[in-house]
Amino acid sequence: MFSFLPAKVSKKKYSRYLFGQKSCIPAIFYVLLRPKRKSKQHQNISIMKNLDWGNLSFGYMKTDYNVRCYYRDGKWGEIEVCSDEYLNLHMAATCLHYGQEAFEGLKAYRCKDGKVRIFRVDENAARLQSTCRGILMPEVPTELFIEMVKKVVRLNQEWIPTYESGATLYIRPLLIGTSAQVGVHPSKEYCFLIFVTPVGPYFKGGFSSNPYVIVRDYDRSAPLGTGKYKVGGNYAASLFANNLAHEKGYACEFYLDAKEKKYIDECGAANFFGIKNNTYITPKSTSILPSITNKSLMQVAEDLGLKVERRPIPEEELDTFEEAGACGTAAVISPISYIDDLETGKRYDFGQKPGPISKKLFDTLRGIQYGEIEDKHGWTTVVIG
Repeated sequence: MFSFLPAKVSKKKYSRYLFGQKSCIPAIFYVLLRPKRKSKQHQNISIMKNLDWGNLSFGYMKTDYNVRCYYRDGKWGEIEVCSDEYLNLHMAATCLHYGQEAFEGLKAYRCKDGKVRIFRVDENAARLQSTCRGILMPEVPTELFIEMVKKVVRLNQEWIPTYESGATLYIRPLLIGTSAQVGVHPSKEYCFLIFVTPVGPYFKGGFSSNPYVIVRDYDRSAPLGTGKYKVGGNYAASLFANNLAHEKGYACEFYLDAKEKKYIDECGAANFFGIKNNTYITPKSTSILPSITNKSLMQVAEDLGLKVERRPIPEEELDTFEEAGACGTAAVISPISYIDDLETGKRYDFGQKPGPISKKLFDTLRGIQYGEIEDKHGWTTVVIG
């Protein structure tokens, strides 16, 4: 069937032999053409890239492959393996003009036992589906989502950071409307792709406390808007306030609710939690993205014997918290040292070092993600092992 191929063809050249300069090929062709894998006992000992894994930034680095799937004529097509970083996109695509795009974020962890795990991938699929319903895009089936995540991790396993480094392989699923149109209505065609890149800690100090500042003149999202969906527009809305916070010497901005400026909403793009009286308290708001990390921490908190409350939190209640933190996929937990309200001159102080409960929550969740603590809720999936 493939007798026209030279005897020795590198993986990066498969697509050029098959489709000229086109660098995406159906996944089935990649499986048929890839070199024979190592014996089973050596599958999880791949050749590692020569990188300083312990000093990676939280930024983009090119890896070998991404995976893509196209929605056309009312159905999803076959998965394609691609070595190209770029998209051939029409200038009138709906994602460029009307923001019809959604994304997710999760990580692959190279663990002490040699296995590679991903965490609660089904929850990422479900959240993307919720976003799709919210901005009228076709839902990516859970099975397709998970298959593509596993495939892109396995294809790029040489880029998964070492266990000792504390770095991870960040996984970014992206769904965009690609139809060319100038009218404001949903696209007819879509591209779903997933790329990966090795990353270090989101904040340079890793698990250490950071200062935040309340911004009253800016909103990231609105109660009846798209705050509960993971769409790029929410992040664009935060850029100015985030830059302002950095200019003033803070790690991130801190939002109050858009309607009354009375209740806590989010810490930049992350969820907020506070600890007091052996209780884990986190805001309930229609403006907030439902964080998978926060959802997991609430369960871990209960497992550790804490009470859990999800409710509106007025700003003045910050004064009563013994510990406070931001949580999300990128940082897991970023403890908060203090929050300044520049308008009132008030400072809410939680200490310069992470609190004991925040540390316990962080260690427990990370232990589950790395396969070192019993995964009694079935959250992790072994991708390579």
